[in-house]
Amino acid sequence: MAKKVKTAYFCQHCGFESPKWQGKCPSCNEWNSFVEEVIQDETPKKGSWKMTSSNDRSGGYVNSKQETSKPVKINEVKYEKEGRIVTQDEELNRVLGGGIVQGSAVMIGGEPGIGKSTLMLQIALSLKDKQVLYVSGEESGQQIRQRAERLPFSSEETYVLTETDTSKIFAHVEKMTPDVMVIDSIQTLVSPLLEAAAGSVSQVKECAAEMIRFAKDTGTPVLMIGHITKEGSLAGPKVLEHMVDTVLQFEGDRHMSYRILRTIKNRFGSTSELGIYEMIASGLREVSNPSEILLSQRDDGLSGVAIGTVMEGNRPLLVEIQSLVTPSVYGNPQRSPTGYDSKRLNMLLAVLEKRSGYKLNFSDVFLNVAGGLRVEDPAIDLAVVASLISSFEDISIESTTCLAAEVGLGGEVRAVSRIENRIVEAEKLGFKEMYISKYNVKGLDLKKYKMKVVPVGTVAEMAEKLFT
Repeated sequence: MAKKVKTAYFCQHCGFESPKWQGKCPSCNEWNSFVEEVIQDETPKKGSWKMTSSNDRSGGYVNSKQETSKPVKINEVKYEKEGRIVTQDEELNRVLGGGIVQGSAVMIGGEPGIGKSTLMLQIALSLKDKQVLYVSGEESGQQIRQRAERLPFSSEETYVLTETDTSKIFAHVEKMTPDVMVIDSIQTLVSPLLEAAAGSVSQVKECAAEMIRFAKDTGTPVLMIGHITKEGSLAGPKVLEHMVDTVLQFEGDRHMSYRILRTIKNRFGSTSELGIYEMIASGLREVSNPSEILLSQRDDGLSGVAIGTVMEGNRPLLVEIQSLVTPSVYGNPQRSPTGYDSKRLNMLLAVLEKRSGYKLNFSDVFLNVAGGLRVEDPAIDLAVVASLISSFEDISIESTTCLAAEVGLGGEVRAVSRIENRIVEAEKLGFKEMYISKYNVKGLDLKKYKMKVVPVGTVAEMAEKLFT
């Protein structure tokens, strides 16, 4: 008698499982997101990665399921600093918190063609003293070799495996015992434990779980490339982001040369770090001084341009804010920001209208953060306001002037964190004048800086000093 096939319905957005189809997911409230998939009993089968009780390899993990656990005091818990593999890529090291942690599972997502595979292959080839297994389910070995020929790195210890079956992948892994494994991509893998198609919710979840078990059991870091949805989030169940240790987002416009590597989640470091690359013919080049590329080449005397300072993790950046304020031709004026929050822009426009007397309600406003960067630091508020006033009054701002402060609803200029780092970075790049909040001056020795630091208390005061 044939075995009855068991099926269930899974939400493609969050991975919620239901025995029957539902129009709306009760977990994430998405409509028409349930798909039917074949499931099987949770019985041990040949082909998946088997957990071992211990491992004598350097950095190996012990299987806690086979040990008797008991409550202990938190100060009695044995703690050892995690071992890290320091790569030649300083930008990646910074984003990961100092390097690749032994036994960690890292997921990197991004739009198609943004450079995820190039970055991972570049990292694999740069680890000259490590044995790296590059598993590809999307490209052939010849295609990977062609890409490797363009990159500035080469390594005889980098192996390529074009396979999608996880059981066959682990069979090769047990023979060669790599130090680092790269998966390109997790959506192409298929586990023999399931009969579902590759890329389905259950397959992505199971394959990721097997890779994570392998990483924790052997201490081998696994770098997995993941597809993203049209909304920009990682494809597959939301639980996938909770399973891995680190989630990185590779951003940028394919028509622009600069790429940004952000940290969405990191169990071993900060989530506010940022890495910047430039896509060139020979691969991805690290950008050691991002402020120079974010400040565009322009002539003096152009209105609507202001320079602000932001903090991305421990790194201060100077970014250029460009705005264009013109009379509205249609009934409803446009508010179109690029790289800046639209709600924040509307708030600042209301502050200028109410507190400073600038009549912007009949003007179209276009705002752009040069260089393709998306800014969330509130310290950029004062630069945005100065840029809007400059365009509205058609008065240019000196190219050697920058600003760093938050703007409140009352029109007040509020203090921001790490103001000294911002001043030092601006001074290093040749700026001669910087506007900050007067509440940041307390405890700050202004005499030790060569540049002029101008404290202001309100937006009106800033406009008076800057434009008169």
